[in-house]
Amino acid sequence: MTGPRFPALAGTAAALVLAAASMLTGAPSASAAPVTDCTPWGTTELQGGEYLYQQNEWNSETEQCVSVDPDTGAWSVTKSSFSLPTNGAPATYPSSYKGCHWGACTTASGLPLRVDQLGSVRTDWSTTQVASGAYNVSMDIWFNSAPVTDDQPDGTEVMIWMNHRGGVQPIGSRTATVQLDGRNWDVWTGPGASGWKVISYVLQGGATELADFDVLDLIDDGVGRGSIDPAHYLIDAEAGFEIWQGGQGLGMNRFSFEASTESGGGGEDTQAPTVPSGLTVTGTTASSVSLSWTPATDDTGVSGYDVYRDGVKAGSTASASFTDTSLAASSSHSYTVRARDAAGNTSAASAAVSATTAAGGGGTTGALKVQYKNNDASPGDNQIRPGLQLVNTGTTAVDLSKVTLRYWFSGEAGSASYGTSCDYAVLGCGTVTHRVASSGSAGPGADHYLEVGFNGGSLAPGASTGEMQLRFNKADWSSFDETDDYSRAANTAFADASKVGVYVNGALSAGTAP
Repeated sequence: MTGPRFPALAGTAAALVLAAASMLTGAPSASAAPVTDCTPWGTTELQGGEYLYQQNEWNSETEQCVSVDPDTGAWSVTKSSFSLPTNGAPATYPSSYKGCHWGACTTASGLPLRVDQLGSVRTDWSTTQVASGAYNVSMDIWFNSAPVTDDQPDGTEVMIWMNHRGGVQPIGSRTATVQLDGRNWDVWTGPGASGWKVISYVLQGGATELADFDVLDLIDDGVGRGSIDPAHYLIDAEAGFEIWQGGQGLGMNRFSFEASTESGGGGEDTQAPTVPSGLTVTGTTASSVSLSWTPATDDTGVSGYDVYRDGVKAGSTASASFTDTSLAASSSHSYTVRARDAAGNTSAASAAVSATTAAGGGGTTGALKVQYKNNDASPGDNQIRPGLQLVNTGTTAVDLSKVTLRYWFSGEAGSASYGTSCDYAVLGCGTVTHRVASSGSAGPGADHYLEVGFNGGSLAPGASTGEMQLRFNKADWSSFDETDDYSRAANTAFADASKVGVYVNGALSAGTAP
């Protein structure tokens, strides 16, 4: 998000919640009935007190109602009509948490634990999301210099953004892209509203669940970047939705968070995988280095590899190859790889290999595809809101200044002039250009197109631009009829879009024109 962000339970709000913690709404009994909570600061014990649900409406007076199942821990927002601007703080953060949160501790959480003693941290997190409003789907993990605090933690806030919509974005700025636990993440860093460290991991493409997800991968990455102090304590984790607009229908299907000093796998497997061999640089661009190696072996099976750049973890992968992105042109780096198994046993580092990225400027073009999602539930209103992202599926970098995308639509009656906007872009809206042009086609649903371009930059092999949330309108704000638009589809999650064109130097490179 932009603008100031406050902790989920900050200032006087924390005192209110701590007082409410002694009067839990609907403490569970055998086969407890669902609890309805419409209070700003209500809490409900979940699963015998191991978790706690919190209403946490700290920045609005609009009524929020939630139905909570104390036995399963599932909950859903039944009433929510917030309407705050997305360049400030959210209205609310309904969420489930485990651990010690501003001095209120859940039972049998296993927390706090020192970061440098963590052996396993995993979550199983499933949500219900809606195609309207402005919100994120986020997990907050808090770190503190002491095992417990009843005030604002003095360590780092780690945010995991599983998904988001409506133009919201994390604190600070995007500083890197990494591959962790087999997924691509954009890394954002910046100070919180009171100056504490915040590092956010935003999942490219988004998802509705993270099943058996290795959170320790992200924590290790944060330590490697200097954002997390390894002598600090992991004190709690909370998962829910920061909501700016709307919110009704959002829900938590399940949430578990397990942290321990023991490596996973039952404690019986103590044999580390063999050391990966044959580490080789398979390609370089001005911003990336691609690597491959001979797979390691293990008595129970290798579960993944951790790749280190200049002694700091650059990312993880399940395969015997990896592309390190967002590097500076003409920069030199040393790489090693370690293999790990499901029990957390890790091999020694491989032999190092060195690589130097190419000089900046120029650039070649890789294979491209565009992905689209429908951000507009109403096909008959006065704006069209496509979500787009460009993916480089080739082996060479793409000079983005040479690339444009075309989304074809029909203008129908009304003004022939158009206004265009970028509500959010992972690359930053200042990097994205947009305009509407006449296509010169009389074909149905394709007499105009939205053209999206880039002021510059390079897209590495295997990388994505990340989400771009765009919208456009006629100058007289008359309505559209999108039902026959050539490029429109019904999917609300990103999917390959053959009817959105990708042009390189003005020539069609991917997709099918009308």
